[in-house]
Amino acid sequence: MKAENRRATPTAAPRRWPAEWEPQSAVLLCWPRTTSGFGTKSRAGAEHCLLAMAAAISRHERVLFLVPPDGFDVGTQARAVTRLGGDVRSIDWIPLPTNDLWIRDYGPLVIHEGLDCRLIDFRFNGWGGKYPHAEDDQVTRRLGERGIWGTHAVDSCPEILEGGSIEGDGQGTVLATRRCLVNPNRGARDETQVEALLGHRLGIHRVLWIDSGAIPGDDTDGHVDTLVRLASPRVLIHQGGEGHPDPIVRRDLAALSRELSGWIRPDGQPYDRIELPSPGQVTDPCGRPLPATYANFLILNEALLIPQYGVATDLRAADLLCRAFPGRQPYLIDARPLITQYGSLHCASLQLPAGVIPAHSAHQVTRMKNDPSLLHPAGSAVRQES
Repeated sequence: MKAENRRATPTAAPRRWPAEWEPQSAVLLCWPRTTSGFGTKSRAGAEHCLLAMAAAISRHERVLFLVPPDGFDVGTQARAVTRLGGDVRSIDWIPLPTNDLWIRDYGPLVIHEGLDCRLIDFRFNGWGGKYPHAEDDQVTRRLGERGIWGTHAVDSCPEILEGGSIEGDGQGTVLATRRCLVNPNRGARDETQVEALLGHRLGIHRVLWIDSGAIPGDDTDGHVDTLVRLASPRVLIHQGGEGHPDPIVRRDLAALSRELSGWIRPDGQPYDRIELPSPGQVTDPCGRPLPATYANFLILNEALLIPQYGVATDLRAADLLCRAFPGRQPYLIDARPLITQYGSLHCASLQLPAGVIPAHSAHQVTRMKNDPSLLHPAGSAVRQES
């Protein structure tokens, strides 16, 4: 079925949800928890992956790293970041309870409202009640109580929405899959209600609905950040099926490509498209499929984090993404440890637009030792000093 260009109703106040490629003030990351589902070996790999992400990000902007309130050795992890080439002076280690590391889906969405920033705190229900989520659902509020958001307003919303389920161009257009946003497990709502919600909360005025495409092992009911991303308001990047051994997967992703070819930009022209090769069938030790996708990259200030899966198509996908984002320094990150729990780099991170987090000079810097009590300086975040 062909996707429709639907109209959403914007709020009366001028609101704009900025695109990921716009200037950022920081990136949120979250350390794996005992409830994250990793075994001992895979957990160590996931921790290393997140430290590699933190090291890369810290060279370009600040990192707000949510860590367990008890028993977390900041000194050891800070030294690991240094060994990986990162700048620990740009990392804030914030003790906070969470259920899982997929901060993209329960962290705040930030809008520009005139010259101000406003944080939108949607409800999070564990991807339709599949996983524990009570702590995750409180993260934005608790960070606000710590003063992380400064004087910026936070809207606590009763509606359920995950950050990875929508992709925006910064000009009022959003991409989303019907099977996720109109799923009964995200609330009793139809397309018109979803469009009205996006218009009211985020200032969205055009929704491009996706009906095709699926990544094996996906447990999000079709998050768009596994399928289709934007490199600019003119360019779509989408996961293709070339190289996947399963003909059903190839067929589904070919249908997605055909669907996208019919999309029209607001200026009446078709989108330019970049189709990524498939990393193939990535499985866990029991042979279950994992949702490996190259579309789950992260855009940073002057840089790009690109997932890699230890397969022949890794470098080809990286080359295509580098061409889509010229001038941004690429970091190739082994995402295999993360994908064992059904997410990749974009799922594990959340960018905060410029203006949300104050500059380095305005933030407290504290030298931390291996004393967990030092993780609680007057209820605020601290950054490991080199």
